[in-house]
Amino acid sequence: MSDDTHPKHLLNSGIVLVTGPSGAGRSTAINALEDLGYEVIDNLPLSLLPRLLDGPPPGRPLALGLDVRNRDFSANALIAAIDGMAGRQDVETQVLYLDAAEEELVRRYSETRRRHPLADGGPPLSGIGRERDLLVPIRARADVLIDTTGMSPHDLRAEVERWFAPSDGRSLGVTVHSFSYKRGLPRGLDIVMDCRFLRNPHWDDKLRDLDGRDVAVADYVMADPRFAPFFTKIKELADLLLPAHKEEGKSHLSIGFGCTGGRHRSVTVAERLAQALADDGWQVSKRHREMERHDAHASRNQG
Repeated sequence: MSDDTHPKHLLNSGIVLVTGPSGAGRSTAINALEDLGYEVIDNLPLSLLPRLLDGPPPGRPLALGLDVRNRDFSANALIAAIDGMAGRQDVETQVLYLDAAEEELVRRYSETRRRHPLADGGPPLSGIGRERDLLVPIRARADVLIDTTGMSPHDLRAEVERWFAPSDGRSLGVTVHSFSYKRGLPRGLDIVMDCRFLRNPHWDDKLRDLDGRDVAVADYVMADPRFAPFFTKIKELADLLLPAHKEEGKSHLSIGFGCTGGRHRSVTVAERLAQALADDGWQVSKRHREMERHDAHASRNQG
């Protein structure tokens, strides 16, 4: 559907919700968005969000900073807010999630000697673990995920600018997802492809515990004689649609690939398409939902 059906003032506006664990770079991202011309509101209570949306239309895009320090913050409340905003036809909403490895967050807190908001006076590590567990479902809803591990503030600002610079100076952002049909479709997908007809590495004992990012699994899937023509058609479709969506003024496109378990076939196809699009110069983010769930579960068990 064309954006021409929407009020004109919304063509150049939208809302970016900026969140993620404390210390991952949210403040740097917020500042970068402000420098790009966004109106920034940091630590807005979620209870005030409906009033903001129902008020006068903004003259420029909004960036809202949200984290556990918000007065009425809860994961369920933020998810409900994201769902409510996604259902609106009059504004485009994106969730920007800043993340970093646990050891990186510990190092940053040690360097700054700041107190973690969930540490209850204890060492930062205890608060970092609690916060990461709290944010797992929100991370899964992110449209743009930036892992800031090893990034300098300058690097992060450049990455934010790459994704959110004004539309006349940026490319269309593409997110390629893999997922399991058993858990349903991820929210917000624009295009969905079913990979369950391809050879399934699950039935090979040597490959079952690996995933589609592994070379052996990828080779197994791509050896299916149906893989090459399938991938060629997908790439041709992307080559047709991405420039068209960019011309239409769309800022982000989500492409999803599903299979039974979401670990092998869909991951292989998603990885290959993401690489092909990146090689063509598109800005691409990858999301492997079942891998993220597995990693989050493993992290909790280690803790």
